[in-house]
Amino acid sequence: MTSTHPVALIIGMGPGLSAALARRFAAAGHIVAGFARNPEKSAALAADLAAQGQRLDLHAVDAGDFAALGAAIRAVEADLGPIDVLVYNAYSATPALPSQIPLEGLVADFRVNVGGALAAVQAVLPAMKARGRGTILLTGGGLALDPTPWLPASSLAVGKAGIRNLAQSLHKEMEGTPIRVGTVTITGKILPGTPLAPDTIAERFWDLHALPAPAPLEVIL
Repeated sequence: MTSTHPVALIIGMGPGLSAALARRFAAAGHIVAGFARNPEKSAALAADLAAQGQRLDLHAVDAGDFAALGAAIRAVEADLGPIDVLVYNAYSATPALPSQIPLEGLVADFRVNVGGALAAVQAVLPAMKARGRGTILLTGGGLALDPTPWLPASSLAVGKAGIRNLAQSLHKEMEGTPIRVGTVTITGKILPGTPLAPDTIAERFWDLHALPAPAPLEVIL
């Protein structure tokens, strides 16, 4: 049954930033759909939001399985209605120095870190174009700007460089259309009580969605 509320989809649902994003968009009147490999980790959050009259629908989805990801997005749109906001916050990392990353691990990580984002974008974009509105937000990281401070995170650094490049390309492609594309590049560890607190970062995502046009491509925190 289609809802009259706008729908926000968070891919990579879990505690921390994703939970803060779910709370922020739900507080603004969105129904939130959350995709995760282990959605039970967010069951308490869904119950808490429900107690406040808000809604978080959880789905077990592997962002690296493109067919399953597309099918889950179609199911959400059939149930709740068109997706107004896509937030891609999924990631995968194989800890290893650059010269020691197993090739299979790097490819598997890239499949989640960048391939899943593109698959999700391609799934939601036709309906966004048809409606003449929509927002696509991709979670970036400081390793895209400089991968050298944390060499064992090399596979993640490659993914964050890829997601930043994808955001830039999509932003340029959508220039002059009503579709917004943005990325929040997080340059440190996400920790409550710091400038990189989850709620603070979630507010920057909200700004990219809600501020008057033209919206910036990137917020660096």
